[in-house]
Amino acid sequence: MQESEQVIRVLDPNQPDQDFPPASSALHDPDGLLAIDGCLSPTRILNAYRHGIFPWYSKGEPILWWSPDPRLILFPDDLIISRSLTKTLRRKKFTVTLNKAFSEVIKACGKLRKNQEGTWITDEMRLAYIELHKLGIAHSIETWIDEELAGGLYGLSIGQVFFGESMFRWQTDASKIAFVHLVHLLKQQNYQLIDCQVRTDHLISLGATEISREHFLSLLDQLCTNSPDKTLENTDSQLLSGF
Repeated sequence: MQESEQVIRVLDPNQPDQDFPPASSALHDPDGLLAIDGCLSPTRILNAYRHGIFPWYSKGEPILWWSPDPRLILFPDDLIISRSLTKTLRRKKFTVTLNKAFSEVIKACGKLRKNQEGTWITDEMRLAYIELHKLGIAHSIETWIDEELAGGLYGLSIGQVFFGESMFRWQTDASKIAFVHLVHLLKQQNYQLIDCQVRTDHLISLGATEISREHFLSLLDQLCTNSPDKTLENTDSQLLSGF
């Protein structure tokens, strides 16, 4: 793959600790494509996120590694809760848990939505993140109604950064409720940044904003090496709402 003189690096699947090329060398079109192939070992994935890179590809494609510019992020203090969502929170319609059903959440996130031709959460990706969950690195937030899963999200925590991956809902506002509780929990534990990857109107409405890749990488250099007050893997699975 080429864009002018730019050449995409092909990674060695047998060298999980191989360095990625600098994020600044990513293509402009498609925005952020940096490398292909490699593997989805915990070592490779953690190295990617630590350097502002994430895997995103469809079934039948090689693993594609991305670092888009700009980057969508949320500072926990900037969370916006609309009046209608506030009302939903006060009704306490949902029960919210942490790490109760990681496999179910990632499976639900990978289901086809209306007008989708495929899903980027391949079986290979799903198994890789389940392994990261077993290692205490990947986490899920679940929302429930009458003990039935209604929505949720998952992502990775490194230092004081939570890297959001995907969310889903079977019931109205279920994913928003999960996100609001996640942000509240992260604030309590002194996490400083939530990576939302790429712009969506849904996340913008919740307070996310775009920053340059350069700024994002500088934040990672600082925050990924800091420790939160308490890590998510050591947090009780039943969340207190705080609302």
